[in-house]
Amino acid sequence: MAENIEAAEAMENVQAEPAEAPAESGEKSRYSWYVVHTYSGYEDKVKTNIENTIVNRHLEDKIIEVRVPVQDVVEYRDGTKKTVRRKLFPGYVLLNMDMDDETWYVVRNTRGVTGFVGPGSKPVPLSDAEIKPLGIKTETNMTVDFGVGDTIAVVAGVWRDTVGVVQRMDFSKQTATINVELFGRETPVEISFTEVRKADR
Repeated sequence: MAENIEAAEAMENVQAEPAEAPAESGEKSRYSWYVVHTYSGYEDKVKTNIENTIVNRHLEDKIIEVRVPVQDVVEYRDGTKKTVRRKLFPGYVLLNMDMDDETWYVVRNTRGVTGFVGPGSKPVPLSDAEIKPLGIKTETNMTVDFGVGDTIAVVAGVWRDTVGVVQRMDFSKQTATINVELFGRETPVEISFTEVRKADR
């Protein structure tokens, strides 16, 4: 427990350069991990609320993952061994996002959020060194040349030779969702980024 408190305090006092404007095309990925502070016990509610807002406002390509880090802890109660899942950083939620005015506003005004972690509540992205202990891989972000609304062609897998319009993108899973005709009706299916390419216009 002491280690968790120390880790949380360290996260609260993150020292880094202020977040810069989104990177231009061709530069390093515009996505970074940020931390928000929440009311105690609101971590999961905040995660759910933000994920719902992402869908409602079509921000799938701007906020690509919301995470509440947890760990399994073995406890002994009344002589019985029990594994309990606990939050690694109580009161904090992590977001992998493209920070701009819109995403800042959406996250900051989510019920249960008290602010971003950073000097003067100015959002500061976590460094690779700070991310590593959390088990988050920073090298898995994949750059693609299509987005929601674009037409893509499936070049491999079960749906090979299928063409569809991207309905949703999940960068954490590296998948795109398109509608395909199945049993006479349109059905959404997730397809890996590695199995599709942008269709020729």
